[in-house]
Amino acid sequence: MIAMAAAQVQQTHFARTILDQGGEISRKLDMLRQEKFPPNAQKTLRSFSLAEVASFVGVSQSYIKKLHLEGKSAQPLTSPTGRRSYSAEQMNKLRDDLDRNPRRRGGERLKVIAVVNFKGGSGKTTTAAHLAQYLALTGHRVLAVDLDPQASLTALHGIQPEIDRNLSFYNSLRYDDERKPLSEVIRSTNFPNLNIVPANLELQEYEYDTPLAIQNTASNAGKMFYTRIGDALGEVDDQYDLVVIDCPPQLGYLTLTALTAATAVLITVHPQMLDIMSMSQFLLMLGEILMTIETAGVKVELDWFRYLVTRFEPTDVPQAQMVGFMQSMLAEQMLKNHMLKSTAISDAGLTKQSLYEVEKSQFTRSTYDRAMESLDAVNSEITNLVHRSWGR
Repeated sequence: MIAMAAAQVQQTHFARTILDQGGEISRKLDMLRQEKFPPNAQKTLRSFSLAEVASFVGVSQSYIKKLHLEGKSAQPLTSPTGRRSYSAEQMNKLRDDLDRNPRRRGGERLKVIAVVNFKGGSGKTTTAAHLAQYLALTGHRVLAVDLDPQASLTALHGIQPEIDRNLSFYNSLRYDDERKPLSEVIRSTNFPNLNIVPANLELQEYEYDTPLAIQNTASNAGKMFYTRIGDALGEVDDQYDLVVIDCPPQLGYLTLTALTAATAVLITVHPQMLDIMSMSQFLLMLGEILMTIETAGVKVELDWFRYLVTRFEPTDVPQAQMVGFMQSMLAEQMLKNHMLKSTAISDAGLTKQSLYEVEKSQFTRSTYDRAMESLDAVNSEITNLVHRSWGR
């Protein structure tokens, strides 16, 4: 009896302790946000060098210089040493002036890319964030969707769920009368062409609500749960060219609902034996569940799906062997470019920033250039797949 009482006291103490600690961490993170992004704790976006603008717009540096000298483009910022740089808004204006806008044309469908993995730590959120930002910087209208209740993608875009009290996709997926249109949930980001559907812990409620809705014989909503994301996106279809969904690291109803809305799937994988073993289990379970869904009349029809090797260290012999092992079986579905492991990406994450946001001067030049070259190569390859699916 005494032992049971002691155990109950210890359990209560643990619950209170972790609540206090969670709250303290949240407050300290908000203080860091206030310090990093004064005066209103909102993220801004750096300017981009002439070389970056030329790459994102798809023209030569000399041509942009010529347009500027002829007064046919926006006035760039010029440093004391004569270096030119442009804001993201100026880059968009330049793209419009040159008629190099890659946005959807008549008859082209909204493309939805689901980034998935069953195992945490595969670089899924980092991949989704940099892909969405790259697509925005290259002129596409992008909606990033954070479906992970842990809200890492949301935090990376300067939103702290427990402080900002934001809505999440759950508010547009729920089965009761409090369901809201997706347009009321979407928030802007510091990237002009990029909006986000934030996440919070409430998203987890969808995993509990859906089985109950399925059992409710009076309603058909639960039986058609897998169409809910697609239906919600339909409301804002004409406002975006692409949607990038960061799925939770589990095979639940949120992931399944995202996959049935997807037109493309990107599976991230860290080239280690345990990660590949986990991925094989993920693929087996996912395949069986999708086959079951298809018997209900809903087909997952994809333009493409690819495996992306993440956090890759080319000099690591076991990792290189794992990549070779994957290529021997999955060559047609593997991206040719790999996301390299880089201290530049992890260091940027310490201040809740992506590599596209941080200043190059904060890093050793070779470290930054190597990481950026890897990112751009991967994201460019994915962009080409998207454009090809549009028939371009």
